[in-house]
Formats: sequence, structure tokens, C-alpha cells
Amino acid sequence: MAYDEVLADRAWERLEADGVTAKKMFGAIIFLFQGNTLACIYEEGLMVRVGPEGMDEALAKTGARPYVFRGKEQKSWVVIDEETLDDDVLDFWLRFAMEITAGLPPK
Repeated sequence: MAYDEVLADRAWERLEADGVTAKKMFGAIIFLFQGNTLACIYEEGLMVRVGPEGMDEALAKTGARPYVFRGKEQKSWVVIDEETLDDDVLDFWLRFAMEITAGLPPK
């Protein structure tokens, strides 16, 4: 298993009513809204879109760190430590990601 299926189920329960779709890709599960990725659960835990304007706020939260891909920090994404993801924290991050993603043009 490349990702935490229990965490994926918890996220899906919160997102499916909002018109979000889920896709398994590259050993992860990707959650999309209007064709744009809003969150991903993969081997490192939960990654969420926060947009460049949300990075400072996101990184000030406990358990959040920048998403690094191939040695380069991605300016619109953070990874959340799984041990911090109680129900309230998971709700917060998924709402945060949905607000940012809903502002993007549909694909």
C-alpha cells in the first residue's frame, strides 16, 4: 500500500458531497475539483493546495511543511504530518484546499 487508506476514506467522506472526484495515480489518491487537484494522499501523508498566497498562513500551522519535489520546494503545496490529522484538523486543511482550488478556472 503506497498511501494510508483509512486517511483516504476519511478525506473522501468529507469531499464527495462537494463535487470532488478521486483518482488513483502513481501510488497515491488524488482529489480533484473541477479538474484541478486540491489534495493528495500519498506515502508521506496528506498534501494540500494552499496557493502561493496561502503559504505563510499554512506553514504557521502545526504539522505543516513545504512539499518538496525533486529537491525543489513547491510554492503552492504543503504536506501535513499525519499524526496531527484529527477530525478538526483534517476538516480545516480540506476546507482550506477547497477554497483555493474553487478559485481556479475549471480544466
